[in-house]
Amino acid sequence: MTFFENTVKVRLFILFTSVVVIGIVVWNISVFYEGVKEEEREKMRIWSSAQASVNRAGVEQDLSLELEILNTINDIPMFIVNESDDFQETNNISDPIATDSLRLRQFFESIKAQNQPIVIDLGASGKQYLYYGDSSILTKIKYYPFILLLIIFLLIGLIYLYYITAKNSEKNKLWAGMAKETAHQIGTPLSSLVGWMEILRSEAVNPEYILEIEKDIDRLKTITERFSKVGSKLTLEVSSLRAAVEQSYNYLRDRSSKLIQFSIELPADEFHCKLNPTLLSWTIENLTKNAIDAMKGRGSLNIRLFADKHFYKIHISDTGKGIPGSKFKTIFQPGYSTKKRGWGLGLSLSKRIIEDYHSGKIRVLSSSAEAGTIFEIKLPKT
Repeated sequence: MTFFENTVKVRLFILFTSVVVIGIVVWNISVFYEGVKEEEREKMRIWSSAQASVNRAGVEQDLSLELEILNTINDIPMFIVNESDDFQETNNISDPIATDSLRLRQFFESIKAQNQPIVIDLGASGKQYLYYGDSSILTKIKYYPFILLLIIFLLIGLIYLYYITAKNSEKNKLWAGMAKETAHQIGTPLSSLVGWMEILRSEAVNPEYILEIEKDIDRLKTITERFSKVGSKLTLEVSSLRAAVEQSYNYLRDRSSKLIQFSIELPADEFHCKLNPTLLSWTIENLTKNAIDAMKGRGSLNIRLFADKHFYKIHISDTGKGIPGSKFKTIFQPGYSTKKRGWGLGLSLSKRIIEDYHSGKIRVLSSSAEAGTIFEIKLPKT
């Protein structure tokens, strides 16, 4: 196996490379920031020297150079204070702050925390202190690493989202392909069985035997239809939800252990919505079989159909051992199964049928070892 055929190694390599690149970029920006900061401090030293020269100058001294230096810096906020922190001069402060003494003092305190003050020696007149803030350019550079990291994380998030979406799409295509292939594989011997049935009828075989075989053939036809619909684009039709639920209930009750006490609660009114009765029946069957397994073949199972303002709801309740809260979502993932021989497809297909095909919701409403489990199916009203 080559390096790039090993998915784990490729992911680790990409992760390591990304971290190194991010580290190099952030380090270079940090070095650049410190360089600009030091250049600004040097400018402020020159400015403070020019200011000291002006303060010490005589009447006839030429100050053209010093005045030019003082006028070159117009984007760095500055405070010149005496040893008691009383303001002697302020520069490059916006009017709303400069005209409000309280805000000016607060702004000064924030400036003091940004840079070390520069001492202006006035000779016999004492000393003053120059406090200055960061220029607009330096402020922008300061936030560049965070903006860059945010962009990188967003890019990583988009790549991850694309990867997950592509992976799920691949899984969906795989399940759909398996479903269509299963329907095709069952369909071939099923056609032969129908032909053999006709031969058995002509041979005067006991009609009861033929009737039982016909039931099994019909069951295989139903299974084939289910798998073919899962693997194809589905068209929903307005149908009776009450009839679909009752039909599923009758089928399951007649073919389940007598140790399971079945009960059903149906509304007096008809509920009509867009659905596929075959796939809805399959979903109810999957949930019911999981309930029976949880009860280990003995207990009570109830199917209830009702409606609220926005949805038609089906509750399937059992008296089984319950499901841990941490597994409420996990049980619907493909491949998850607590049974040794289970493939973990039943609940995954049920979720796909209800949410992808019927635009509804399916979930574990509640579960505990004492009260059992309630699965809920929600279908939107038409």
